[in-house]
Amino acid sequence: MEPILPIFDFTTLGIALAVAFVAGVVKGIVGFAMPMIMISLLSSIVSPTLALAGLILPTVATNGFQALRQGPRAALQAVLAFRVFMAVGLVALLLGAQVTTLVDQDTLLLLIGVPVLVFALVQLAGWAPRPNPARRTPIEAVTGLVAGFIGGMSGVWGPPTVMLLTALDTPKATHMRTQGVIYGLGAVALVMAHIGSGVLTWQTAQFSALLVPSALLGMRLGVMVSDRFEQHMFRRATLAVLVLVSLNLVRRGLMG
Repeated sequence: MEPILPIFDFTTLGIALAVAFVAGVVKGIVGFAMPMIMISLLSSIVSPTLALAGLILPTVATNGFQALRQGPRAALQAVLAFRVFMAVGLVALLLGAQVTTLVDQDTLLLLIGVPVLVFALVQLAGWAPRPNPARRTPIEAVTGLVAGFIGGMSGVWGPPTVMLLTALDTPKATHMRTQGVIYGLGAVALVMAHIGSGVLTWQTAQFSALLVPSALLGMRLGVMVSDRFEQHMFRRATLAVLVLVSLNLVRRGLMG
């Protein structure tokens, strides 16, 4: 039988658990960034493939909690409100997962990081354009295509999603719930996609499962902090996290 852990090193495991906890705290506060934090930090101590596998089950668990926090009916309303984004995104995610090894990852990270960084900085500076309601469907479709395809290849689909919700000035509770639903469905699709791609195996899934309790504990703490935020503070916190994660994506894209 294969060993329970792909890496039976208690120091490495301890660091991985700490990474999952920190990622959970941030996700609990702003609703996203867990995959970005985990893939960035875990890949510094384990292989990128194992890092991608490691983030999958914590992402499923925390998004399930986030999506259902106000109950199944509220989650269903989020599905209906953003059904175009979700449908296109899920198909694109499944396609993107199958070409993971064919795309230059440094270029991909730059293509994600630079537009998100520009968006977040101009929003923080006070420029907040609003999409024309008549064009919401094509905007959702294009954003879903980009978010899903990128997510399938890298496990990171948060920035385009948050850009859309922020641009629509979505209220805080709806913003958090919708993120949970979108990322939760995406995470389930990612599980299926990476079982097919060979990234998520029995061995790597055990490593990922060990990170789930730490991620949920961190998220619980983050939610307690977020509940104290007003809409304006939540928006600025969200944009600030977008700046940080996009800077990290750009750094990784430039440095390799």
